Amino acid sequence: MSRPSATLFSTLAVRGALESEVLPRLRKTFDVAASFDPTSVLVNRIDAGERPDIVVAVSDALDKLRQRGVVTARSAVARTGIGVGTASGAVAPQISTVPELVHALRSAQSVAYSRSGASGLYFAGLLDRLGIADDINRRATIIDKGFTGQAVVDGRADLAIQQISELAFIDGIKIAGPLPEAVQHYTDFGAACFTGSAAAARDILRELTSEYARSAYRRAGLDC
Repeated sequence: MSRPSATLFSTLAVRGALESEVLPRLRKTFDVAASFDPTSVLVNRIDAGERPDIVVAVSDALDKLRQRGVVTARSAVARTGIGVGTASGAVAPQISTVPELVHALRSAQSVAYSRSGASGLYFAGLLDRLGIADDINRRATIIDKGFTGQAVVDGRADLAIQQISELAFIDGIKIAGPLPEAVQHYTDFGAACFTGSAAAARDILRELTSEYARSAYRRAGLDC
């Protein structure tokens, strides 16, 4: 007997938990095809006409999709802040205060961040507010999308900025810590079914927000 099938769009922040724990459990019952991208890229794909059955994304983006009648009401998934990552064998910089963070960023040969992810968009604005954008960006490794920690692993950068759960996804990355609370930015993630999605989508949505899934999210560095 064939398993009910469904397609899932997911933001990168929960990819580690989904791929390692949640999806293997789901795929015992459902045939789930998953695609991972930053929320802004997922929204662009949806605007271009793609229609998965379920989407996990930044909650604000889901609310806007619901206002347009594209998705049903969202369910809360997890929350995370932005962190700083370095190579696992490197000495982690002190970043517990804003002056320490500024010193660490200015001392780095290159800082990696994403131009499309929620953390990268926030960080670009933070550099402006701190008055160090020109100094950091002339040496920065700015990626279109994906995991910034990979730029540290392959030697293009010595610091990576991203959601803490995304930094934790990359082998060879050590999390130096979260951004100082005075400049920290938290992102809430939710899940929703698309209007007219397959019947299996509602069952999958319940699994994505179950206590089992929340435990997996916490192990991946997210708050629930």
